[in-house]
Amino acid sequence: MSEAPAAPQAASADRAREQRTNLLVQPPRPRAGWRLLPARVVAMCAVELQKLRHDRTELYTRAVQPALWLLIFGQTFTRIKAIPTEGIPYVDYLAPGIIAQSAMFIAIFYGIQIIWERDAGILNKLLVTPTPRSALITGKAFAAGVKSLIQAVVVIVIAALLGVALTWNPLKLLAVAGIVILGSAFFSCLSMTIAGIVLSRDRLMGIGQAITMPLFFGSNALYPLSVMPDWLRTVSKVNPLSYQVDALRGLLLGTPAHLALDFAVLFVAAALGIAAASRLLGRLAR
Repeated sequence: MSEAPAAPQAASADRAREQRTNLLVQPPRPRAGWRLLPARVVAMCAVELQKLRHDRTELYTRAVQPALWLLIFGQTFTRIKAIPTEGIPYVDYLAPGIIAQSAMFIAIFYGIQIIWERDAGILNKLLVTPTPRSALITGKAFAAGVKSLIQAVVVIVIAALLGVALTWNPLKLLAVAGIVILGSAFFSCLSMTIAGIVLSRDRLMGIGQAITMPLFFGSNALYPLSVMPDWLRTVSKVNPLSYQVDALRGLLLGTPAHLALDFAVLFVAAALGIAAASRLLGRLAR
């Protein structure tokens, strides 16, 4: 008696075998369109953050300054009661401003790193890859945001130890992280834009030192808008740091804030900063 004929293989099995064979002789298709930019941004951000594994000195040294602001300046002015804070202890009022300040101080000198990469020949190698310049800048900007976020956690811990009444609502803390990252992205792009103009580490260092204090004291980080003279109040209203501080105070302390406006201003500022820095990136490599 003859055996029953074997059942024919399914067409799907033949197609799967053919696809596996094609992978051996053809390279995989590169990502294109909308998938390319996010992948390159994440890759560049990861490369930047890998540097923290080899040298964490910057994070440790950067934590000293905000600690001194809270421990000395905050505690002293809480006793003096010279600045009206609507019934909030001054150290509580100061803590969100110091979070924004420490994040800005990390990001504002980010352009020095990209000039060093230019001098070391790394930037030229990155520019000849298929990575869009906007992805390169965005990756660096969000890496600066993550570094600033680590700094913000340090400041929040110090503030909690000093008895500052901060919120621990997970959704609000997530929004705080977004605000810190957006603000740092803008200031790092501002630094990289200046680097594309001056092309020198020494000049960038001088300009960075010249603008950090006006940005800080020209905001609402240390005192409310109501005590400012009219001209300084006008400066504060166009200062992105003021919107970052306003959002942080509203989220962490529950004070009245304009969260939708704050997020919108910081998002637009970060987007414009990325566009400007990407436009000038090629000038660094000439």
